[in-house]
Amino acid sequence: MRHYGSSSCSHVERTCEYSLPAELVYIVEHREGKGIYMRLENQVAIITGVSHAGQVGYALAAAFAREGALLAISARNAERVKARAQALHSEGARVIAIPADLTTEEGANTLIQRTLEAYGHIDILVNLAGGLTKYGPSDELTVAEWEAELNNNLRTAFLCSRAVWPIMKSQRSGKILNFSRAGGAQNSAPMMLAYNCAKAGIDALTATFAREGKQFGISVNALGPGVIVTQSNIDSMRPPAEDIRNKWVSLENILEAAIFLVTPAGDGVNGVVLPVQAKGI
Repeated sequence: MRHYGSSSCSHVERTCEYSLPAELVYIVEHREGKGIYMRLENQVAIITGVSHAGQVGYALAAAFAREGALLAISARNAERVKARAQALHSEGARVIAIPADLTTEEGANTLIQRTLEAYGHIDILVNLAGGLTKYGPSDELTVAEWEAELNNNLRTAFLCSRAVWPIMKSQRSGKILNFSRAGGAQNSAPMMLAYNCAKAGIDALTATFAREGKQFGISVNALGPGVIVTQSNIDSMRPPAEDIRNKWVSLENILEAAIFLVTPAGDGVNGVVLPVQAKGI
């Protein structure tokens, strides 16, 4: 497998013209050369929300592949997820693309069953699908907008977790990683009502599944990131370089935290929302 180019996301010295390397993944220099220890070797990992290059989902898939994982990636848009799979495959990853609408039971079940058919087992589920799409005064939020935001961020995580649960129970092992946000419900910002409620639901879903899964060897945790350094965030928010340097979270931080939670290093952690806020606390 070819190494990806180094990223300087956490060492920003430029202004909003700052651009990220094409792959948006980092290189762990101390693991170069012979005798590389792959922390996810032969682990089957499903990652949802892998649609756009330059976003967390694709960077996470690339990092997992570099650690030896066998991947199933999913997004609603078939063309995009297949393109991401092809890019990963060209770098040496073993990966399948499964387009699916994960807000539906059919879509979630299809994702899990096709992964099982391809690899024979499932070790890791990363619920990353979703994101903030409804921003504005709470009293102007329509019911349709409310439902869409909760469906994309919370319903998808529930349906995918429920679909993979019997498989992990029968294996008596498995790791589920959800994505919350920094600060929890007490840190809810204005103009983001539906998103805030969805992420509060993710926290409850994580804790509940974790308590139910511990007797079966299933760990369920979440990451609570601050604003992450991605090109789309930089383009849309246009922050000064000082804010990126002092307040934003690098992709390296996110990737290492995620890998920690889904590898044996994180076996003692269950039911936790792990804050990843860099200097932005």
